[in-house]
Amino acid sequence: MTQNEISRLRVINQTIDKVITNQEAAELLNLSERQVIRVKKGVVEEGPAFIIHKNRGRKPKHATLDETRELIIELKQTKYEEANFNHFQELIEEHENIQISYPTVYRILTEAGIKSPKKHRKRKTHHRRKRKPQKGMLVQIDASPHKWIIGSNSFDLHGAIDDATGEIFALHFTPNECMEGYFEIVRQIISNHGIPTSLYCDRHTIFISPKDDKLSLEDQLEGKTVNLTQFGRAMDELGINIIKAYSPQAKGRIERLWGTLQSRLPVEFKIHGITTIEQANTFLAEFIVKYNKKFGVVPEDDTPAFRSLDSNIDLNHILCIKEERTIIEGSAFSYGGRYYQLIKNDKKASALPKAKLTVLTSSKIGVRAMYSNVVYDTKQLEERPKKANFHQAKMKTNKSKPSKNHPWRNNSDKKTTPSFKESLLYEKEDIELDNILKDLFNSTRAWV
Repeated sequence: MTQNEISRLRVINQTIDKVITNQEAAELLNLSERQVIRVKKGVVEEGPAFIIHKNRGRKPKHATLDETRELIIELKQTKYEEANFNHFQELIEEHENIQISYPTVYRILTEAGIKSPKKHRKRKTHHRRKRKPQKGMLVQIDASPHKWIIGSNSFDLHGAIDDATGEIFALHFTPNECMEGYFEIVRQIISNHGIPTSLYCDRHTIFISPKDDKLSLEDQLEGKTVNLTQFGRAMDELGINIIKAYSPQAKGRIERLWGTLQSRLPVEFKIHGITTIEQANTFLAEFIVKYNKKFGVVPEDDTPAFRSLDSNIDLNHILCIKEERTIIEGSAFSYGGRYYQLIKNDKKASALPKAKLTVLTSSKIGVRAMYSNVVYDTKQLEERPKKANFHQAKMKTNKSKPSKNHPWRNNSDKKTTPSFKESLLYEKEDIELDNILKDLFNSTRAWV
């Protein structure tokens, strides 16, 4: 019998002995007079044991079976060791067909001395920015390095989450945080949903030029601007606005997403036997659907803010690296230390030398080139095309010979060059002629 039950029995015995009234006993025990009378009658008829609760020592009908408790503890210590308690409850319900509530799982595991790998810290009170009203109005993008596959090295997960609904729009693994990873994120968003209104990102140099904040007021007044990054140029072509975050807290929605994914994805990969980045990327589509079903919320406005992509636009020709080059001989150009030639219908395309073209490169399309607003395939050349010698080509093509009676073959019509002796003779004759003319002029002048 507990101390409370002993105290209650003492008060009831005092009412039986008429030391105190039923009303006084009710005030002392915090019961109604009717309850005091009922307990008093029970003690008189059954003795002090009536005070003890009748369910003491009895197992509740809804209590968890000992076999189930032991199975839950065993699964947590072996198969689902890395899962947090909440995720563990979902996994045993999905894969082990154990229908049990989270509070029960928490109680069983904590009583067994098992701690969750993800303990909830005390929340700090702070003002949260209100969600955007429409789906697709603001999409937060970022990347997170982590050991996503248990026992492997760290690599990066690129992701995008909607601000209005909290749904994941895209996920993609790469060895490191890179532009190709973000291009793939944007490709998934546009392919599955449409073109969002704006992207919310940090100030990584993939998104923002390092010189973005270095323009003085005088430079801005003169109209000077900073060149866009390749990612910024692609978003400008798609009409997507880039909003810069100045702190991790500003994009807290995707920062909290990384905590959830770092806890759940490694366990999911272990269960499904995923050991490579390629397998993980394939699995992500299935995981996104399950995640959005559990954590997604309804937006304030049901009308989405996405725009559809024009059917005439090839998304691969936008989500790529674009650089300008000059055409050399043979419809070729130099890029990355190699020479490429413009190809159209498996033949060399015609192009003007010294004209400008734009090289398009990515893992999706390889190396292509845009010339006169037309995108051409390219063929890699082993060496630079040689310059054509037009004079030699003309001499080789002109094989006609002059006829035998051609003036060029007639020696009589040729102008011969006088020899050295002939030249002296001609010079002597000219001097004598000049002397004769001078004497004639002098004699004429004397006569006059």
